[in-house]
Amino acid sequence: MRVTRDLGDGFELDDDPARIDREAVHGFLTTSYWAEGRPREVQDALVESSQRVVGLYREGRQVGFSRTVTDGQIHAYLADVYVLPEFRGRGLGVELVRFSVEESPFADCRWLLHTADAHGLYRRFGFGAPSDRLLERPRT
Repeated sequence: MRVTRDLGDGFELDDDPARIDREAVHGFLTTSYWAEGRPREVQDALVESSQRVVGLYREGRQVGFSRTVTDGQIHAYLADVYVLPEFRGRGLGVELVRFSVEESPFADCRWLLHTADAHGLYRRFGFGAPSDRLLERPRT
């Protein structure tokens, strides 16, 4: 079921995958520290295989994005979250994460996230440093 939310001032959130501007998303992500150089076909496959993608739009233009990978019951992983630099500082990142996590069909899952920045933003939604029980196998 498609979910949208009007944020005012021409901004809206929408989880319709057909509306995602894949070129715009790839254009930003390929320059980010976490996805630098990611090929377009890989990014498209990630969008396709995600259980939920959320677009942040201003008057129809995509200005932010997030995606969720989940088993639908226990674990959910939030990935590729961004708001374009010129739109930061307006609380849009807060609303994007709220919509992606708390207003998600997977809200009751245990959420995971990898990030080198914006820790304060994610802490507002219950994210914190992992316990010593969490192990990670880096990509080879």
